[in-house]
Amino acid sequence: MPIVEARGLTKVFRRPDKGPGLAGSVKHLFTRRYRDKVAVDHVDLSIEAGEAVAYVGPNGAGKSTTVKLLSGILVPTEGEVRIDGLHPQRDRMTVAHKIGVLFGQRTQLWWDLPVAESLAVLRDIYGVGEKTYRKRLDRFDEVLGLGEILPILGRKLSLGQRMRADLAAALIHGPQVVYLDEPTIGLDLAVKDRVREFFRGLRDEGTTVMLTSHDLADIEGFCRRLVIIDEGRIIFDGDLEGVKDRFARERILHVETEHPVALEDLRASLPDAAITAEDQLHFAVRFDRFAMTAGQAVSAVAGLASLVDFRMDEPSIEDVIRRVYSGELVLGENR
Repeated sequence: MPIVEARGLTKVFRRPDKGPGLAGSVKHLFTRRYRDKVAVDHVDLSIEAGEAVAYVGPNGAGKSTTVKLLSGILVPTEGEVRIDGLHPQRDRMTVAHKIGVLFGQRTQLWWDLPVAESLAVLRDIYGVGEKTYRKRLDRFDEVLGLGEILPILGRKLSLGQRMRADLAAALIHGPQVVYLDEPTIGLDLAVKDRVREFFRGLRDEGTTVMLTSHDLADIEGFCRRLVIIDEGRIIFDGDLEGVKDRFARERILHVETEHPVALEDLRASLPDAAITAEDQLHFAVRFDRFAMTAGQAVSAVAGLASLVDFRMDEPSIEDVIRRVYSGELVLGENR
């Protein structure tokens, strides 16, 4: 049985519809009008134990609302959610011990307490043993540099420091399921690398992770499954590498030759590739990686002139998702 399951999950927010300015506010006091905003629209989602799932979409697509529904923070307008077979609203206490949630835009720290005391409060709430608690703190210190921020009040933390502390707070009780909503906001490059490595460790230990992020470097190398949501609906759910194979097939070979080469000669040697020239020594060769290998492309250029240097631009999931966001590419549902 899936550890996270949603069926027909829908959330509609009712918002006041009033005119601008004071006149609009006064009129709304006597004649109230509302309009509905569908944030999540009949989403079906099933996540197996130990899966690492990337849940991505443009701003306002419904990502954070979905996470709040799956964690029991919001009540669905329609549909149902099950976490390890439990109902997040009816079984709140049990579900709370099974899940950890990190919202990049929100904190679960107490603003007027030092980070160490906030974590100690969470330790007591979740009933974490002292030995286990110390072991986890040592691990967080190793990965996140947590020790240096433990004495700092929550309200005095920088954004990057708060993200590190909130990540520890979300994981202090060893949850089975972790929702990470923009978990690397505000982190510097070195800490980001350590955090991503930490995420991979969670996955390898069997923790189920659902990750939403606009930084696609968080996703590649960690998540094996990609779910794309747009306007509240899932428009793609499938294998991450499969998306790249279907929609990111193009490679670009950048070469520098020792002697000038005629563009026409290159095009004759590589009829299936698109070739552009910066000058007579520098060329870009675009080709389908399933129609031609990188070795074939390099050999064809090397047959016309000695190579001084070359590099390869690999296909990126970021390119695919950017094209989906812009409306250039339409993905069919894959599950």
